[in-house]
Amino acid sequence: MLIAADKFKGSLTAVQVAERVTAGLRRVVPGVEVEAMPVADGGDGTVDAAVAAGFERREVRVAGPLGHEVSAAFALRGDTAVVEMAEASGLQRLPAGVFAPLTASTYGSGELLRAALDAGARTIVFGVGGSATTDGGAGMLTALGARFLDADGEPVAPGGGGLGDLATADLSGLDPRLTSVDLVLASDVDNPLTGPKGAPAVYGPQKGASPDDVRTLDGTLAHFAKVLEESAGSKAAEHAAAPGAGAAGGIGYGALLLGARFRPGIEVMLDVLGFAPALERADLVITGEGSLDEQTLHGKAPAGVAAAARAAGKEVVAVCGRLALAPEALGRAGIRRAYPLTDVEPDVAKCIAEAGPILERVAERIAQDFLV
Repeated sequence: MLIAADKFKGSLTAVQVAERVTAGLRRVVPGVEVEAMPVADGGDGTVDAAVAAGFERREVRVAGPLGHEVSAAFALRGDTAVVEMAEASGLQRLPAGVFAPLTASTYGSGELLRAALDAGARTIVFGVGGSATTDGGAGMLTALGARFLDADGEPVAPGGGGLGDLATADLSGLDPRLTSVDLVLASDVDNPLTGPKGAPAVYGPQKGASPDDVRTLDGTLAHFAKVLEESAGSKAAEHAAAPGAGAAGGIGYGALLLGARFRPGIEVMLDVLGFAPALERADLVITGEGSLDEQTLHGKAPAGVAAAARAAGKEVVAVCGRLALAPEALGRAGIRRAYPLTDVEPDVAKCIAEAGPILERVAERIAQDFLV
């Protein structure tokens, strides 16, 4: 039995999901062998998943999205680091109810990458998602040695809004170690930098951007890419249109400028976590996340787990808080059956508040259906 589930956002971490499912299974079949492998798709929870798989947690002080110092973590095993941009520049780093769509910066994410380099990382999995920022990765690049100047030769203001004043971009001071590291951009979205499917239009509103802010940010990021094209060549324009450039407020674009390879986050994490050998040992796989819906099918963790399990001929069931997929859609994704918390407790508010105990009861049902 392999439990490879993502977090239930706002209720349970991926580690807690595995613990609760294990407890429920063992209430019905006390001796059942369970292997837990919490998973993530590059967004928040990615470092925790790596640590649960045996990576060492490293804490560093970096700039949060508004410039205030925060304590952020990355994970290290040998010369492989897992860096999660949300640790430094995520929405959870903003004060409650505060958004800063025009001024939030990814500078701290660059500091995290630098800390991973300092720790000896030669491969860096850079998980992006859950960002508070829409600065195209300008802050991150600045922390790594780039310079973005206005017409007076002064640094532009932090955040996507400040890029409207950009006159010159100088990447010559980037940390030379970046040229010899394998940087993997791990994301569950493949949006370009700008346009109707770009970072500001699709994700800006989640970060507090008004329609005017979205237009401003789309314009400033397009300007950012144009100035970079003048200084860094045609590759800068190609990167802006590439899949993943729009991930996490455009930090994907900044990562591509650093030479990153874009890969679906869950695929990268399954490789890093050692999913394949764990899958060989399992006869049933339990995956899941807070909401199983259309988004799940587009690169989210449960879809990646189910695809890998199906390729290996293993049966998969899923747990979730709420289920918004028909059985046919689940079947096409490789999931035999889904078990939502709402089947046990119809009150959604209660499901969120008491997710742990309810998930244990759901796991008891799975045990009755598949193990007894």
